[in-house]
Amino acid sequence: MLKTKTYVTGTLSTLLLALVIGCNGADSPKGVSPSPDPESSQSSEPENALKVIPKPDQPLTVAETNPIPGSQQSVDQYLKGLSAKGMTKTNQGIWIESGDTLLANHQGTIPLPAASLTKAATTLAALSTFGPDHQFITQFSATGPIENGVLQGDLVVQGSEDPFFVWEEAIAVGNQLNQLGIKQVTGNLVIVGKFYMNFETLPLKAGTLLKQGLNGKSWPPAAETQYQTLPPGTPRPEIAIAGSVQVVASPPDNLQPLVRQYSFPLAELLKKMNRYSNNKMADMLANTAGGAKVVARKAAEAAGVPQSEISLINGSGLGEENRMSPRAVTAVFLAIERYLKQYNMTVADVFAIVGQDKGILNERPLPNLAVVKSGSLNYVSTLAGALPTQTYGTVWFAVMNSGGDYTKYRTQQEVLLKELVTKWGVVQSVPSDIKPSPQRIGKRSFSEIVR
Repeated sequence: MLKTKTYVTGTLSTLLLALVIGCNGADSPKGVSPSPDPESSQSSEPENALKVIPKPDQPLTVAETNPIPGSQQSVDQYLKGLSAKGMTKTNQGIWIESGDTLLANHQGTIPLPAASLTKAATTLAALSTFGPDHQFITQFSATGPIENGVLQGDLVVQGSEDPFFVWEEAIAVGNQLNQLGIKQVTGNLVIVGKFYMNFETLPLKAGTLLKQGLNGKSWPPAAETQYQTLPPGTPRPEIAIAGSVQVVASPPDNLQPLVRQYSFPLAELLKKMNRYSNNKMADMLANTAGGAKVVARKAAEAAGVPQSEISLINGSGLGEENRMSPRAVTAVFLAIERYLKQYNMTVADVFAIVGQDKGILNERPLPNLAVVKSGSLNYVSTLAGALPTQTYGTVWFAVMNSGGDYTKYRTQQEVLLKELVTKWGVVQSVPSDIKPSPQRIGKRSFSEIVR
């Protein structure tokens, strides 16, 4: 059996993500069209070594009473300022803690619209289901022999819910098939299982995009644009499929495996999802983990908060029915941090670092080196994560605002965090407890010939 591997560059599918990032469009950076850098698993550990997220023996959050007076005063002033602008206090929630100390609390246990902070719950549930090194494998097989560059039969694609199979992956697979001597397919492109491409989950649409991507002579402008970002000299695949795209419930008999396409490891997928607040990736991953209700249950159990504090209708945060309490959001971040520690990783391996990672936070003047996730809907703005400081070390926080102009809320959030960091001391480098793992650099998707 011949086995060769070809690594994909990890270039971002820029044109695609502009269509799917953010909640209701509010998280998209102005003037930028970024893209997320998406059934077996390939792991560095044996399959049975997956480390699950147990229910915490002790609460991940502190008692909700007796916050530090100075910090609470800053929050009270923040809320007073919102009230002066006509924003009702009952629509706001804040929770700030560090170690065993509650720094500030306002309606911290009341579920409020979470917007894209929902993706933190999806992140936790996906990690607890699959582990950070899980890879989704898409298999390509033939139903007939290969003769003189022609596959005499169908090319069969067996999907496994890879949420980031994009133009680059199609190009890599096409080049691998060319290496096997295949230039033409006399039959159909047959789609089996949950195959997604370019964030399209309908198999017929995804298959149509794949058929285009496998043949450089039929590329649409978006594929051509992405090809130009690949390393110079990357071959242009030529797989001409004579038949149509067919979707079937089960694979044909006597399949001959040709190529396997491995997704980015889950941790990298999650970081791409969170950096660009990719709604479609979040919903795909949440569904793969069991659906919104399962995500809410797993997140609440792992975070050690009452189930009533996390209620979700999807994995992305689209819709004000997605509700989490500020305490629950903070506990979810802490649970992710606790779980990833087993793999010598931190929250910065799955969320953006301000000032270092490109994404939807580029244009927001947030404290440098904070590891955060934001969320926005028409009348909702949320922000949460880890804030490095000199006085309290890493401070975990969630600020959740609703019932007003999200752009005004954003401005006030930035003012509040700046004031708190100034009070607690600015750090010059990412602390070790939230520093990303250098071993993760360069991990990416790849294709493998298995024939």
